[in-house]
Formats: sequence, structure tokens, C-alpha cells
Amino acid sequence: MNSQTKVAGVILAGGRARRMNNQDKGLVKFKGRPMVSYALAALAPVVDYVFINANRNIEQYRQFGCPVISDQTDSFDGPLAGVLTAMIHANADVLVVLPCDSPFIKTEHLQKLLSVRADNNADVAVAFDGVRMHPVFFAVKTALRASLQDYLASDQRKVGAWLAQQNFVLVEFRHQPEIFSNINTMDELSMLEETNRFS
Repeated sequence: MNSQTKVAGVILAGGRARRMNNQDKGLVKFKGRPMVSYALAALAPVVDYVFINANRNIEQYRQFGCPVISDQTDSFDGPLAGVLTAMIHANADVLVVLPCDSPFIKTEHLQKLLSVRADNNADVAVAFDGVRMHPVFFAVKTALRASLQDYLASDQRKVGAWLAQQNFVLVEFRHQPEIFSNINTMDELSMLEETNRFS
């Protein structure tokens, strides 16, 4: 990480998680630990500080020792609403974004996002598994805040569509597509708990 570049991280934990019986996914335990703790462990070594974006259970999230920030609206506007909130709060040049429900992401993967973005002087570096983009794993210049505000103000919500408007670079993870496994249902949680493949 360039010592001149200040980097913040945000963990997106602001969704309703309808498919998980409306439980707060970041607080659901995976292998004995709340899922948000995996994201925190991955982010901490590569950023100057971390925000947790959450719209409920604020006090529980505060117990992880990071500032908890909520969306600007109370209408659960999706991941980009959390990204915008982090851009507003962050005194940083670059923001690393990841969701709260992907416990296999590690520090090295996030460092790769940061390095590829810097090496290409791109505004955004977004994860790619060789087949598809993973648009909630990205590093972005906070200077894009006005662009994101305008996009959300026009009632658009799709992360990939906003990213496609930017000067972006894909970051290749084709040999590790499993790191993007995320947990949306209790069945998926049980299935991944039982496998030792990602220990």
C-alpha cells in the first residue's frame, strides 16, 4: 500500500436478508464466529480503518470495535447505498468494499484489489472469477462520490451497471472462484459448515 494513499474499508451488512429468515447475516455464526468477523479480519491489515455499514442491530455491530454507519435513507437501497455512506464518512482516497457474508475472502485477495487498481491507475478494481464479475468486492476511489450520488438519485441500484460507467479494471481470481462463496440461506450455511474444503 502506498504510504501516501489513505485507505478505508467498509463491510456491507445493511441488507434485509429475506432469504435468511430476515436474520442479520453479519451476526449469524459460521464455524462459531459471527460472519462479519471474517470480513474484519481480512480487511484490517490492508486499510487504515474499517466501517461497518448496518441498518439494524447497531449496538451489536459496535461491539466489534469499528464505527457503524447507516444508509442515508431508511429504505434499504442496496449495496451502493452503503458504499455512498462510507464515501461520505471516509477521510481516505480509496475505499475497499466487501460484503459481510463471504467468510472465505482473505487479506491477500483484498491486497490484490488494491495493488491492481493502483498499478493500472484505475478508478475502480473489481473482482472477476474468470466467468463473471463479483460487483460487491471492489476497491474504489472516493472521488467517485458525486457520480454515485447522482446514480442513486436517479433511482438506479445495480452495482455492476454503476461500475461499468467508471474507469475500471478487472482483478483476476480465476483459480480461486470459491473465495466468493457467500451465504444467503440457512441451507447454504449448513452445507458450507459441513465441508472442510475451505477451512
